[in-house]
Amino acid sequence: MFSTKISSRTALTFAAGLTLAGCNLAPKYVRPELPVAPSGPTGPAYAAGNAASAIVPADTAWEAFFTDDRLRGVIRLALDNNRDVRIAVANVAQARAQYRVQRADLFPTIGATGSATYQKSPFGAVGGGVGGVGGGTGGSVGGGTGTGTGTGGGTGGAGTAVTGSGRADIYSANIGVSAWEIDLFGRIRNLTQAQQEAYFAAEENRNAAQVSLISETATAWLTMAADQDRLKIAQDTERAFGQTLKLTQDRFRIGIASELEVRQARTTYDQARSDIADATTLIAQDQNALNLLAGTTVTQDLLPARMPDKTPTLENLPANLSSEVLLRRPDVAAAEHNLIAANANIGAARAAFFPNISLTAAFGTLSLGLSNLFGSGSQQWSVAPSVTQPIFDFGRNKGNLQYAKATRDAMLATYERSIQTGFREVADALARRGTINSQLEAQSSLRDNAAGAYNLSQLRFRAGIDPFLNTLDSQRALYTAQQSLLATRLVRDSNAVELYRSLGGGLK
Repeated sequence: MFSTKISSRTALTFAAGLTLAGCNLAPKYVRPELPVAPSGPTGPAYAAGNAASAIVPADTAWEAFFTDDRLRGVIRLALDNNRDVRIAVANVAQARAQYRVQRADLFPTIGATGSATYQKSPFGAVGGGVGGVGGGTGGSVGGGTGTGTGTGGGTGGAGTAVTGSGRADIYSANIGVSAWEIDLFGRIRNLTQAQQEAYFAAEENRNAAQVSLISETATAWLTMAADQDRLKIAQDTERAFGQTLKLTQDRFRIGIASELEVRQARTTYDQARSDIADATTLIAQDQNALNLLAGTTVTQDLLPARMPDKTPTLENLPANLSSEVLLRRPDVAAAEHNLIAANANIGAARAAFFPNISLTAAFGTLSLGLSNLFGSGSQQWSVAPSVTQPIFDFGRNKGNLQYAKATRDAMLATYERSIQTGFREVADALARRGTINSQLEAQSSLRDNAAGAYNLSQLRFRAGIDPFLNTLDSQRALYTAQQSLLATRLVRDSNAVELYRSLGGGLK
C-alpha cells in the first residue's frame, strides 16, 4: 500500500514539474512606441500654463474636481443607477468567471467515483474473472450466495470460485485524474493569460464607461443650466420687445409711427416668443437626458436653476503634458490588454504544432464484499500517460496561427488608433482652453457695449434724433450678444469637463 501511494504521487509530481518547466512559444511582448508626438502641440491657440500648480486629472477624484454640490449629487446618482455602468460591471464579472474557468485547466481535475456491481453467472465458477481485478494477495474472499465458496487461481491475483447460484457482488472506490493535459509547450498557460488580459480589458472598459458617464452627466447638467438662463433671457427680451411693440402701436394709432415700424417691432417680439417655446422644450429634453443618465428621476433640488456664477470645476488644469499621460486613459489601457491577449493567443496557436501530452491516473480499492472494501490488500492503482502528435491536419493549425497573428496586428492598430484618438481629443480640448478666456472677455465686452448702445438708442429715439429702426437693431444686437455670451460660458465649463475626461480623470 505504501509503495502504491508513492508511485501515484511520484507520477503526479513529475507531471506537475513538466508543466511548470514547460516552454512558452508566445512572442515576447514589448509595448509599442507611441504613434504620436512626445508632447502636445504648440502654437497661438495653446496657452503656456503653470505645470507646477496644475492638477493631474488621472490622480484627481471626480468629487474633488466638481465643486458644485448639486452636480456632485447627480453624478453620484448616475454612478449608482446608470444601466450602461451596470452592464459594464456585469461584463467584468463575466470576464472574471471565464478567466477562472480557463485557469482551472492548468491543474488536474480530481474526481472520486464509487461503484457496485451485482452479477450472476450460469456457470458454477467465475473465479478467473474476479481474480483478474483482485488485489493480487492470493487470499480467499467470500462473496457468493450459493451453496459454498472456494479458492481458485487467477493470473495476476487471487480469484474466487462461486458455486451453486454463481452470484458475485463487486464494490470499488477510486480517486483519480482523467485526461489532464500536461502543458509542456504553454498552450494552456497562453490561453489563460489571454483570458486574464480579456478580464483586465473588461475592467478598463468599465472604467471607461464610468469616466464617460461622469463627463456626459456633467455636460448635460451644464447644458440644462445654460438652457435655464436662455429661457430667462428670452422671457426678459419678450417683455422688453412687448413694451416696444405696445409703444409703437400707440404711436401708430396717433399717426406718429408707420405700419412698417409696427410690423418690424412685432417680428422681434414674435422671435422672442418662439425662443421661449424652444428653450422650454430644451429644458424638458435636458431633464429627460439627465434622468436617463442617472438611471432614475433626478429630484428638483439637484437640477440647476441657472448657470453657476463660478465655474463648477477646478480651474488649475494642465496646459500641456507629455503624451505618456495617454497611457492612463482607460480606453487605451483596455486596448493594450487586448493586444497582450492577442499576443498570448499566438503562443497557444504555435503550441498546437507540438505533441499533446495527457495523463490519466487513479488510485482506489476493489473488493467482493462491502465490509472488505477498505481492508488490507484491496488497493489498486493505474497511471496512463498518452501523447498525441498531429501529422496531417490539412492546414488547420497553420490557419489558426495565421489568424492569431492577423488578430494581433488588428489589436496593434486598434491600440495605436486609441492613442491617436486620445491625443487628438486632448489637443482639441487644450486648443479651446487656450483661447476661451479671450473669447469670453470679448463676448462680455460685446454684451456690455450692446446694452449701452441699446440704452442710447432708446434715448435718441425718444428725443426724436434717431429713427425707430435703430432702436430695434440695438435690441436685436443686445439679445444676440446675451445669447452668445451664455453659449461661450457653456463652452468654457464644458471644456473643463472634456479636458478632465480626455486626460484620464474620473476613475477615483
